[in-house]
Formats: sequence, structure tokens, C-alpha cells
Amino acid sequence: MSLKIGIVGLPNVGKSTLFQAITKKQVDCANYPFCTIEPNVGVVAVPDERLEALAKVSNAAKIVPAIIEFVDIAGLVKGASKGEGLGNKFLTNIRETDAIAHVVRCFENKDVLHVHDKVDPKSDIEIIDLELIYADLATVEKRIEGVQRAMKGGKDRDSEMLLSALQKTDAALKAGRLASAAELTEDERLAMRETQLLTMKPALYVLNVDEAQLASGFKLDFLPPESQLPISVKIEAEIAALPAEEAKEFMATYGMTESGLDRLIKAAYGLLGLQTFITSGEIETRAWTILKGAKAPQAAGVIHTDFEKNFIRAEIIDWKDFVELGEAGARDKGKLRTEGKEYVMRDGDVVHFRIGA
Repeated sequence: MSLKIGIVGLPNVGKSTLFQAITKKQVDCANYPFCTIEPNVGVVAVPDERLEALAKVSNAAKIVPAIIEFVDIAGLVKGASKGEGLGNKFLTNIRETDAIAHVVRCFENKDVLHVHDKVDPKSDIEIIDLELIYADLATVEKRIEGVQRAMKGGKDRDSEMLLSALQKTDAALKAGRLASAAELTEDERLAMRETQLLTMKPALYVLNVDEAQLASGFKLDFLPPESQLPISVKIEAEIAALPAEEAKEFMATYGMTESGLDRLIKAAYGLLGLQTFITSGEIETRAWTILKGAKAPQAAGVIHTDFEKNFIRAEIIDWKDFVELGEAGARDKGKLRTEGKEYVMRDGDVVHFRIGA
């Protein structure tokens, strides 16, 4: 699965510094064919300590982690939805992402200018939300006109469903709410997917804090706690520039067991409702990305589209049992399960798929 997180924010909030730290963790794209990397895209591995342990058991020649692409969207300015700044170019870049990481400046520093001359996270978030709402409103109004025009030639259930969803979303946007806040049925939400609305995408607020705020567990009281991730972008840039062992020692001085960047990658992965299954053998140990709730044939299809169509069964070992017993030992101890087409995959399943001709 190709997963993209768009990094947005006002100018001078630390967005570009964060992206530079991300690109220093960029993976070798040789393992990912058909992946063209542009200057504003950083492809990073999803941290997963299970892979190394599994690779040792399998004597794997290489490890291939799951990946996420972070896209650095040019700094937003007021009026972007009307073409200010990079205007439409930024909107196009965001539409192509699966989720948004919104960088919000929370630290005070007179040497770092704020585009509006004051640090006000609530106002900054509102400015960007409003630009996205305006852009979505233009999209929705245009789609409503198109659907109504098409329905003059004859109505059908799909068109009526889409029109209902668009009208509900239009009302929410005009009330200054995000499209995700529109009260839609499940069918209406499915009908709206093709519109790629900006404010329908899941969002994570990356709070750029100073050292004191980071130590205190700083959060904004007007946002849901689970949607916020406090990070000191300055510290992350320093960590990213160090060799692995020195980075660990540096983090220890701040009481950090993992970098904020790794926390961001994991949070982005979770934000999209994703999980990992693993294949492990002598050639490679590889993490594969699937949606939570995916069934075994769908997981097989991630490896190759024909695998889903020709799926017979899945032989599954929990990764902990695989590490402890090895594949043969797990089979002997009854820890290997044979599952059929209705099996719902679990995070950390180590799998062999049996496929028909």
C-alpha cells in the first residue's frame, strides 16, 4: 500500500525542519519498485523491533520494513484557497495524501519570527482549517451542480446517495465545520470518497514545543488528547544528525526512550487504521501493511493481486511463537494455525499463504 502523510502548517512553525529530519531517516527505495521519489517526499520505515528478531530466526538475507511517505506541503498562508502563496499547487499536493500532519508552533522564541507576530496555536489552526474548508466548499458546490445536472436525465440510487451526502457536507462546511463532522450514513461516506475532500482526511496535530514543554507533556486543551503529538522539532533535528549510538545517549539526557520522529511515524500509521503482517524466510523478512479488519485473502492480495483471487488458506504463527520456537518448532508445538477466507488478520501474524493455480 502506498501511504502518504501531508505535512502542513503556517510559515516558520518548524514544518520544513521536521521534514528535513524525516528525510535523514529515508529508506533505500531500491526495495520499493515503481516508487518515484520527488524532492519534497521522504519515504521512511515504520519502526518495528519484531523484524530484526524474526530475521535472526529465519537467517533472512535482508529486512524490508513497512513504509510511509511524508510529503512536505509548502507553507500555507491566509487566502491559499483563493490562490495566495502557492495556492492551487498546495491544494493539489494535499488532495493526493491519505492523512494530514498539521505542525503547530507552541514555543516562544523572539529570534524566530511568527508570520502573524504572535504565538497563538488556536488561531493558527483555525486559519489553516478555514482555508481547507473554503477549498472543500468550492469542490462540493461544483459537485452538487454536476450531480443535479446529471440527474435531470434520470435518477438512480447512487446519484441520490451522493447528492444527499454532498448536501449534508455542504451544510457542515458553510457552518464552519470540517467535512469529517458532517453526519453521514456509512453508505454516504463511501459515496463521498471519490471527492477527496481535504477536511475529510484524518488529521494529527504535531505540536512543536520547546524543551520545557516537552518535559511537562504539553497539550492543547481545545483539541482531543489522542489527536495531538508534542515534539521538539529542534531536538529531533539534532537527533537525526547523530549516529545511532550517539542518538540513544542524546535522547537519554532528555529521558526519551524513542525519538519523537519514531513516535510520529507510529502515530501516522495508527491514524490511518493500519496494521502489519509479516512474511519471513531466508530471502527476506518483510512487513506488509493492511487495514485493521482485513481478512486473509485481502492480505494475500497486498503481496500480489492474483494471490487474493487464488487464495486457498493461510498458515499463521504469532510472531512471538515464531521467535521462540522457529517455524518448524511452532508447527511441532501446535502453534501454527491454518485459517480460511474469513480469518481476520491480527497485527504481528507471520504468514505463509497457500495459493492455487
